[in-house]
Amino acid sequence: MNSKHDVLIIGGGPVGLSCAYYLLKSGRKVTILDAHEIGKGSGSGNAGHIVPSHIIPLAAPGVVTSALKWMLDPAHSPFGMKVSLDPKYISWLLQFVMACNEANVQRAISPLNSLGQLSAKNFAQLITEEKFDCSYQEKGFLNLYKNEEGFHAGQHEAEFMQKHGIPINVYDKSKVHEVEPVALSDVIGGIHFTGDAHLNPAVFLKLLSERVRAIGAEMFENTSVTGFESMNGKITKVKTNAGDFESEQVILAAGAFTPLVARDLKLNIPIQPARGYSLTMTANKQMPRQALILGERRIAVSPLGNLLRFTGRLEVGNYSQMPNPVWIQRIENSVREYITLDEKLDIQETWAGLRPVTPDGMPIIGRSPTHGNLILATGHAMLGLSLGPGTGQVVAELVNGQTPSFSLSPMRLDRF
Repeated sequence: MNSKHDVLIIGGGPVGLSCAYYLLKSGRKVTILDAHEIGKGSGSGNAGHIVPSHIIPLAAPGVVTSALKWMLDPAHSPFGMKVSLDPKYISWLLQFVMACNEANVQRAISPLNSLGQLSAKNFAQLITEEKFDCSYQEKGFLNLYKNEEGFHAGQHEAEFMQKHGIPINVYDKSKVHEVEPVALSDVIGGIHFTGDAHLNPAVFLKLLSERVRAIGAEMFENTSVTGFESMNGKITKVKTNAGDFESEQVILAAGAFTPLVARDLKLNIPIQPARGYSLTMTANKQMPRQALILGERRIAVSPLGNLLRFTGRLEVGNYSQMPNPVWIQRIENSVREYITLDEKLDIQETWAGLRPVTPDGMPIIGRSPTHGNLILATGHAMLGLSLGPGTGQVVAELVNGQTPSFSLSPMRLDRF
């Protein structure tokens, strides 16, 4: 296995596959390693939302207060935390709390906006050019609210985002029911992010991995990275359970597992896993007209052709990917508070996946400060799918020695 590779990508999720796609299109030779099946990891069971509107990072003012408040209502809280004395985890939590301020939001807006817009444009182009049939719809997503406090907070956030060019419509009670007939009568208003889109992520990732293979990528599944050898500031060998790989350039896109994969490299990569859940069912009699977010409950509802998916929860610090049946049921119960559902759901799949969360809520994209031939592309939190094609393009630009489409300096690893 010790042949020389051009670009070696560790991780075959939305980010790794997008990097492979844009590198192959630019004429590079690409090899992808994944510890499991390519395209079948945490990206496949998520909400499938493409959200250039998400320009506010996870670490923002008020988040800590909200999290503490949610903890007092554990049965409905969209947020959970592992209790642990692991020094890395405690250090991450402290950094996160410190980053929940206005300055962090201001730092993050421009890069998140640039990356989100580039990604949304690339999705539209890629899906059209490659003729991917993956239930892709550019209908935006609609936040539904049941109480004045939630609706007011949503409007406040919407005004902030509008100032940064995000297209938004605010609906009163009668308009929201006209736009979304499945909303229950006690939904009092809605906020429609009209520039967003959604698709079936598992189908999209399957099609993308097939396309990447067809245009020349070598793919190694069930191939775990066990370590690295470095010399003179370069990675000389990537060791795996299937032998050693040598490569000109290495891209680390292993999502929540990045810090574990990179142990040998002595890099400080402050990423914690945050588990989320979804349940997917056969289409209901009455389907939502667009993707929804249930405002106060923070649950995503995604109509995916002949399927319907609910996605929710953010549990920080937990590496387990077993869906907790209690939470699957709670997510269903919460959805029933907002929209009309069939009495008995025909559930096809329940899922839990891990999102890689950085303490400041921004991804890590850029060259390693210590290894000249290593590029990191990780830490996208819940937006790995949404920001995949944009990340893929800028990583390809970096590998090819071009100036990236926008400044990546706020996303460098050495900001921590």
